[in-house]
Amino acid sequence: MGEGVRRLRPPNNTLDERAVGWWRAQCLLAALVPVAVLVVLGVFIAPARGWLLGTAAVLALLGLACTALIPVWWFRVHRWEVTDEAVYVRTGFFRQEWRIAPMSRIQTVDTVRGPLEQLFRLSTVIVTTASSKGAVHLRGLDHELAADLAERLTHITGATPGDAT
Repeated sequence: MGEGVRRLRPPNNTLDERAVGWWRAQCLLAALVPVAVLVVLGVFIAPARGWLLGTAAVLALLGLACTALIPVWWFRVHRWEVTDEAVYVRTGFFRQEWRIAPMSRIQTVDTVRGPLEQLFRLSTVIVTTASSKGAVHLRGLDHELAADLAERLTHITGATPGDAT
């Protein structure tokens, strides 16, 4: 490697631990809806009751397994960091994605709190750039940290020369 070439290191920060509960609630709700539909259909459609309830049971078991395991896995691989130069986000395990938004390219900084995020006192910070890939999302942050981070990013981007395009 030549002089002056920097290696990309993993971002330093993990998400808030409550993100595991937030993701579990999302997984549970995603599994609950089709299971409930199959159970209701199984109750009212006698000729198909066996395979409808059997399918509901299999989906329920898969949903519970996913609810127990996947959020912990996600928590272990999601990382983020904000420096004076850029916002860094790394997600994924099998298909890793690294997103870097240079401060000079940031156009807007937003915070979002859906109903489940509010329940878990979490927020998502959305950093919008002119990238064709779309905005950079920092999900699963403590809601106070997210507000402070949005304010910090606003100050840094305001003081950073560049065209924000």
